[in-house]
Amino acid sequence: MSESQEKIIEILRILNEEDKAIGAKVIANELNNKGYNLGERAVRYHMKILDEKGFAERVGYSGRKITKLGQEELKKGLVYNQVDFIFSKFEEMIYQTDLDLKTAIGNVIVNTSKINLETTKYNKLEESMKEVFKAGLGVSPFIKIEKGKEKELFIKTICGTTIDGMLLSNGILTLPLYGGLLKIKNNIPQRFTELISYKKTSITPLDAFIADDVTSVVDVVKKGTGIIPANFRVIPYEGLEKAKEILDKASKIGINGVISIGKSGKSVLGIPVNEGMVGIAIVGGVAPLCAAKELGYDIDIKLSEKIAKFENLTPIINQKNNSNSYQNKILKGNTDSAKEFTKQKVPFLASKAWNLIQKVDFDIKSSQGNLIANMSYLDEEDLDEAIKIMKNSYKSLKDYMNPYYKIINNTETNNNIDSNNTNPNNTSFSNTDSNKIGIATICSLSIDGILINNGIISTPKYGGLLELGNNPQFVELISYNGSSIDPHEIFILKNMTSIKEKQNPTKILASVKEIPLIAKEKSHEILDNLSKMGFPIYKIGNPREIIYNAKVDSYNFGVVSGSGLNPIAAIKEEGIDVNIKAVQGTISFDEMETLN
Repeated sequence: MSESQEKIIEILRILNEEDKAIGAKVIANELNNKGYNLGERAVRYHMKILDEKGFAERVGYSGRKITKLGQEELKKGLVYNQVDFIFSKFEEMIYQTDLDLKTAIGNVIVNTSKINLETTKYNKLEESMKEVFKAGLGVSPFIKIEKGKEKELFIKTICGTTIDGMLLSNGILTLPLYGGLLKIKNNIPQRFTELISYKKTSITPLDAFIADDVTSVVDVVKKGTGIIPANFRVIPYEGLEKAKEILDKASKIGINGVISIGKSGKSVLGIPVNEGMVGIAIVGGVAPLCAAKELGYDIDIKLSEKIAKFENLTPIINQKNNSNSYQNKILKGNTDSAKEFTKQKVPFLASKAWNLIQKVDFDIKSSQGNLIANMSYLDEEDLDEAIKIMKNSYKSLKDYMNPYYKIINNTETNNNIDSNNTNPNNTSFSNTDSNKIGIATICSLSIDGILINNGIISTPKYGGLLELGNNPQFVELISYNGSSIDPHEIFILKNMTSIKEKQNPTKILASVKEIPLIAKEKSHEILDNLSKMGFPIYKIGNPREIIYNAKVDSYNFGVVSGSGLNPIAAIKEEGIDVNIKAVQGTISFDEMETLN
């Protein structure tokens, strides 16, 4: 993407952040703040281009507003930059947070969610959220309701990142690391079950986990057991006591949400912490809205979108408890220390992937050996229909799908995996549910294993959602590093693929790998042979090339390959209930069938 295109995308970003039309002078000032030296005349030139493309529209003499087409272009037009922008946006909002804990006046970070009033009665939605806030499963009961169009209502809730801003404005360094899912059992926080790093992702981490059947906030409120959204940051140990004082003051004015505070260098809820640093886990500010979504309310949840004045928000619950706090916590345990149950660490995907990559011994010449496989489970009665969908999908997208699969029945165990599963990096293919049957497909990480087995460094960089067309481009990217879950599972959970025939645009799952430039010739040879065997190799890039809108490090080249989960995603699109598990073990290639 050229420098001019980058400026156009940045202008779209500025327009998108405004609720009203703005002029060239305002845009020029904002661009200068972001490091772009662009005058008003140059801005007008770029705005004219936006008008011609239909990305912006003039509103009288007030200036311009972004169009729906412009929002779509912003979403997918600069994904390689977006993976850096997400974290920088958090840093920017943290800096802008200046809430005074004495006067309760100042900026906080809010999530803005849209309610469809045609299908949802707000008074019922409000009652469900109150129960969650009363249980302490929210950052703050202070909210704001705003009317949108005729049948729309917007609700603003305080984001957990506000706490990072409060700490920073009081001189304490805070480093947001992860957003994820936290398991609660008998009202006691156990550990994070899934995590995504705030860095190197085009999707806000908690947003990645807002999907049907992922959270169970309502169960936690009613039964004390379930899964809630939460986020994690670290602070220097020297700032711990001051941080506790700040958090205590914040609680008294209605901002809390702290789940656990660790000790120097000690793991917190399964997340390791470096020596000299202290981990802090905070409930996701959208937890009350997740509960509403779980109950079937039609609500579109957006995270960390805006800065709002705290004094303009109103508590949805008014009563304070005995500690003069607005929240009555149902979660138990000493928040000042990590408990025994947190010693089990979160299994990060990269560690699991590298260990399975090491097990790949596939030989291209003989077409024999072990590859990494994904496992997907479904009801046995749905198997015939699922295979039919897979074959039809492969027929329509033959160049983009891996044709290899194997049916795993409910008594079979893959002999290549330790069936005792004593190593957390190994996973057995044995199926413990007698009503389910498994479909194994080849994981794209197998290609990294084959290259490494041939003496070539191949590093899995991103899992992405690739939009096909005349100029294919990634519209979402999540780094493999810093995630506990395969990115492709996220995209399937959130129903983001569109693989079925006649869907437009077609969006499929793909991976980006990076390889040192010196190995390009040998890599080409191996990848060409794999392509002839049916492995979907979409593109081999050039040095410093932005490949399908994804960027790899200097002195490397990128390779884009298709995911083995594409046929499975097609099954889910057709409404068949399927439990998808990526990167689950190794499987012998000669045991597999084809979709041909």
